[in-house]
Amino acid sequence: MIVSFDIGGTAIKGGIAHSMTDITPLARRPTPKHDFSEFVAALRAVIAETGEKPDCISFSIAGVVDPDTQALTCANIPCIHGRRLAAELQAELGYPVLIANDADCFAMAEAMSGAGRGHRIVFGAILGTGVGGGLVADGRLVNAAGGFAGEWGHGPIIASFAGNPPVAIPAYPCGCGQKGCVDTVGGARGVERLHNTLHGLEFSSEEIISQWLDGDAKAERTIDVLVDLVASPLALTVNITGATIVPVGGGLSNVEPLLARLDAEVRARILRKFDRPLVVPSECKVEPGLIGAALLGLKFAEERSHVA
Repeated sequence: MIVSFDIGGTAIKGGIAHSMTDITPLARRPTPKHDFSEFVAALRAVIAETGEKPDCISFSIAGVVDPDTQALTCANIPCIHGRRLAAELQAELGYPVLIANDADCFAMAEAMSGAGRGHRIVFGAILGTGVGGGLVADGRLVNAAGGFAGEWGHGPIIASFAGNPPVAIPAYPCGCGQKGCVDTVGGARGVERLHNTLHGLEFSSEEIISQWLDGDAKAERTIDVLVDLVASPLALTVNITGATIVPVGGGLSNVEPLLARLDAEVRARILRKFDRPLVVPSECKVEPGLIGAALLGLKFAEERSHVA
């Protein structure tokens, strides 16, 4: 039995997994962000709630783990930021611990239980507040250690001009320390940033999308530029990975006309031609991070038992 956790800045979501098809969510709990002992206590309470002794505890966390030092980078939960979290939690809880990036867990969930079923290579893309991703090949995460593979949202890659007709795009500073990352334009905050740059207007991403769907010309211009900026790096990602399906999660994935437009532009820019949608909405709508963490935990426990 695996206890899996999806750790967010607001809530800790737990679940029990006995197999790939038997994953049961548990009640949510508030995330203690500033006190590590309270954080551990919250985890213990969830584990106790199961009434069983797990073979492994797996975590989906919005952060990356340095493969050399095992230190976690997780800015939105200060009490675990910088810790060798897997080792510390294993010592505190007494069970084997697996830490995975949340976008990787999303990709794993979609590959095994969602829109990626039946595909050898699945690239899971996140278009939420920002941009993220994960890569699964033959049912396994590529470069699972750390959570760095699949991070197409970072790197100074966005075009200097975009849209029809082309307009100059600044190399916006990114939270990762670089400039011109896809993350600065591709998510909800990116929609707002582009709209402000193009029109000098400050609206929420929800308002801009609503205006676009209502036929507003300024919002249409913003979406045109957004899709142009995002489609090329995503097409490059597909060419490099050989992915045959790209499930998309995050808030913008719920805007079907936007996703359909992005899909058409990506398919027009890749080497392999598909006569079916490639960039598609995710199917694991309920807690994909929890599902992905559970699936990774099941594999981790199985491999440990084989070694033993």
